[in-house]
Amino acid sequence: MAALPLQGLKVVEFVHMIMGPTCGLVLADLGAEVIKVEPTPDGDNTRRLGGSGAGFFAFGNRNKQSLAIDLKSAEGMELVQRLVATADIVVENFRPGAMDKLGLGYESLSALNPRLIYCSCKGFLPGPYEHRVALDEVVQMMGGLAYMTGDPGRPLRVGSSVNDIMGGMFGAIGILAAVHERHATGRGRQVQVGLFENNVLLVSQHIAQYAVSGVEAPPMTKRLPAWPVYDIFQVSDGQVFVGVVTDTQWQVFCDAFGLAHLANDPDLASRRQRVEARDRTIPIIAEAFAGLTRADLMDKCERLGLPYAPIARPIELLDDPHLNASGGLVPMTLADGLEMKLPALPLGFDGVRPGLRRNPPAVGADGGAIAAGLGYSEEDIARLRGLGVLG
Repeated sequence: MAALPLQGLKVVEFVHMIMGPTCGLVLADLGAEVIKVEPTPDGDNTRRLGGSGAGFFAFGNRNKQSLAIDLKSAEGMELVQRLVATADIVVENFRPGAMDKLGLGYESLSALNPRLIYCSCKGFLPGPYEHRVALDEVVQMMGGLAYMTGDPGRPLRVGSSVNDIMGGMFGAIGILAAVHERHATGRGRQVQVGLFENNVLLVSQHIAQYAVSGVEAPPMTKRLPAWPVYDIFQVSDGQVFVGVVTDTQWQVFCDAFGLAHLANDPDLASRRQRVEARDRTIPIIAEAFAGLTRADLMDKCERLGLPYAPIARPIELLDDPHLNASGGLVPMTLADGLEMKLPALPLGFDGVRPGLRRNPPAVGADGGAIAAGLGYSEEDIARLRGLGVLG
């Protein structure tokens, strides 16, 4: 894209893991200059995670610069304070009180830069729980999401860090609201987002269901679907989800798959009747699908205008024709030379998806240029590097 909406905004982030980096990722992909402050000499610990955390750094750090600095030194703190004085936004997601102990809390930095918007991404918003340690799994368990996902008595976390990612997105939303407000007031403010509160929003539909109907929502594995056909079916070479949700779709569906006896059954005349008869109809439909391939069933549903989906593993999305044709996958190269494609933000401007401007940075890759931009001379930079202050 020739121009991005957030060009001209400078963000300084003190973040690790997923929630904070996601907030910065959204802002960076939309054009903001995002400077990742990390400890020297080794950088953010997220860079070295293994197992299920092995992809965290690559996921959250494209389009960013890296400043590796010793914040425990007076010289390092002075450089960071000079940087923050030029910034529009600070993002942090460390334990409660950690930034205050460093002298980088909201009160200190807003006194230095009254226009600063300071976003704190935490486990909990202020209240009785605010000092607890939180992880995505913790808040899924205590926030009802794991209950709704697993079988009764066997709560199950969702298969993604949904609260971390969505919490980071809400951080970006709050920041942009504060940027808009600052045009009128000339002052920044503190934005706070919480993993737990994000999770509570995710289950709000189930809370609303109880308020409206008086019936508590059972786990999704045990719920009665609202639609006559809304299921995963086994075919000869895999599984396909198919939905049939309207009266018109029901007639078209039955005609196309040789199920006229269901279409003409007076006990299945209404959607409510079809929902209540699912124990009888779904096995019949499953038998009609059993001899088809995934491609055959999906092609037929496509022509009929029926909702359908293959049951895909995440890595299969790398070959998805829609994502590859629409800019939905961003090619990038890590500092060690590893090449990969990762999903773009799920939005576009005038038909164009935001893409890659910078590969995820090596530790401290931009420190010299950032320091020079703050007025440090080559001699100053060399001295700071010699002291181990600047990575």
